[in-house]
Amino acid sequence: MAGGGNAIRGSRVGAGPMGEAERGEAAPRQQVSYFCSQEHRTAIAFSMEAQIPESWDCPRCGLPASLDSENPPPPPKNEPYKTHLAYVKERRSDNEAADILDEAIKTLRAKRKSGEIIF
Repeated sequence: MAGGGNAIRGSRVGAGPMGEAERGEAAPRQQVSYFCSQEHRTAIAFSMEAQIPESWDCPRCGLPASLDSENPPPPPKNEPYKTHLAYVKERRSDNEAADILDEAIKTLRAKRKSGEIIF
């Protein structure tokens, strides 16, 4: 025997059923076009019964796309990363922070004096 010992001939690995007969008929479809701000057009096939989404992420650039070719959605604004301290400073003034710190120090000293906290 000179062959490689393949039991299945004429078929590739992972091959599925052949043709429509085994799979059944495809559901009726409709093509829907989405447009992004980079002027990319994306055509998506949906079932005729499917509810069509108002927006879709553009597969080419990742920006949001809509059904309206004349008014595509604007790109989202990228907010810079803020630290926890930056958020705290947005909520509290320097005077409020000083008052809170003074109150916390007084409470800590009172607990140390009474022996509730030892350090």
